[in-house]
Amino acid sequence: MAALRILITGVSGFVGSHLVPILQERLPQAQLYPATADVTDAKAVEEEIAGVRPDRCVHLAAISAIGDASQNPDRSWAINLNGTLNIARAILAHVPRCALIFASSADAYGASFRSGQPLSEAAPLAPVNTYSATKAAADLALGAMANEGLRAIRVRPFTHTGPGQSGDFVVVAFARQVARVAAGLQEPLLRVGTLDTRRDFLDVRDVCAGYAMCVARADELEPGIIINLASGAPRRIGDVLQTLCRQAGVAPRIETDPARLRASEIPLTWGDASRARTLLGWAPRVPWDDTLRSVLVDWQQRILSEQPASTGR
Repeated sequence: MAALRILITGVSGFVGSHLVPILQERLPQAQLYPATADVTDAKAVEEEIAGVRPDRCVHLAAISAIGDASQNPDRSWAINLNGTLNIARAILAHVPRCALIFASSADAYGASFRSGQPLSEAAPLAPVNTYSATKAAADLALGAMANEGLRAIRVRPFTHTGPGQSGDFVVVAFARQVARVAAGLQEPLLRVGTLDTRRDFLDVRDVCAGYAMCVARADELEPGIIINLASGAPRRIGDVLQTLCRQAGVAPRIETDPARLRASEIPLTWGDASRARTLLGWAPRVPWDDTLRSVLVDWQQRILSEQPASTGR
């Protein structure tokens, strides 16, 4: 069997930076092709896919921060929905045997989380913000295109974090502040949003392992299939903050910042990843404390690199 040709969009982003080494480790014979075309440029996307002729396409490119999506809705729809459609149409036109592994999002379940129960792939999509709406629309579109021959695999990861993520996400926002307090660069005061919400968190490396498994087993998966990646163990946001403070050895005061509160905040997200376990043999492997420590260390190193070199003898 010839080596797989894998095209990856969004390869320079947070998830892409973790996915590449995992693919290289698990599929050492595969040829990886970082996508260079702007996903909103249909002609450029078509030319790239026709040129590379991938066996697999892992589509990560997106506006992924809820705040960014809300502030730039037109661009979010252009990238998250239309960009996905451009890729899917080009695959159908030029390499219909190519499997498209789409990084969807559990955020698309939205208001369905209000059931208070762990959600399986059968739960209705009920987005509550621009980001989740764009992801839900793309997800549904690919499901419809599977009936037209698209070999789509829709992966819905729950909230994931890890080193290298931007400060727009809660764990990283906490780690940055905690690291600055520990370094004496910020007064011992943390400004936070709601601490009582609970999230089904994952390490980005576990999510990337799930994508890699989908790449490897794409020929065994039904076109259009949906696969949740979830820990099944929701964690209180306030407990995450306390763990980071303990790891850093600080005990700052906590103050609620109204600017960080969201009107559409979902109090609990909780996923059922039974299908991923059954079909892929997937389960989270990275201990949660290790995930938090890696994010904190990443910020401690970033802060250290930003400080001027000592002039002492």
